[in-house]
Amino acid sequence: GGHAAGSCTAQQTLTSPTETMIYGIGTDICDIRRIRASFGRHGERFAEKILSGGELAVWRRRSARWPERGLRYLATRFSAKEAFSKAIGTGMSGPMQWQLCEIANRPGGAPQVVLHGALQNWFAERGLRAHISLTDESEYAASFCVVECADETRIQAPGSQP
Repeated sequence: GGHAAGSCTAQQTLTSPTETMIYGIGTDICDIRRIRASFGRHGERFAEKILSGGELAVWRRRSARWPERGLRYLATRFSAKEAFSKAIGTGMSGPMQWQLCEIANRPGGAPQVVLHGALQNWFAERGLRAHISLTDESEYAASFCVVECADETRIQAPGSQP
């Protein structure tokens, strides 16, 4: 198949019928100053709109200790959810709702996408799996998301019904 030179060796190339396929990719960069301004205008309501229940608890703990750390947490979650919405091809509409997409941390600290409600059902019906990476530096938070599908028969146009 067509792949970038050096991206994988012949031994790493999957050829079975259950080969993993990329369903979509998404990236986002978020200006933390804009998050700070939105938070300044809307206060905690802004965080409540963007964050899931679990994320909201983490945000409140971080904000209580160090408000700037809370803003960075909010910015990275905002960015990650935007990247995820692009990777699934729906944008912030349809099954994709801010609070149904949670960016949690594995025990070692690596981020993971945890879905809830109708979004979780939509994702599972398509046999999808997400990988997310987050970063923040001075005034920006950025995220990259890859969504893959293990069964090519499930790949459909984004936003379509199974």
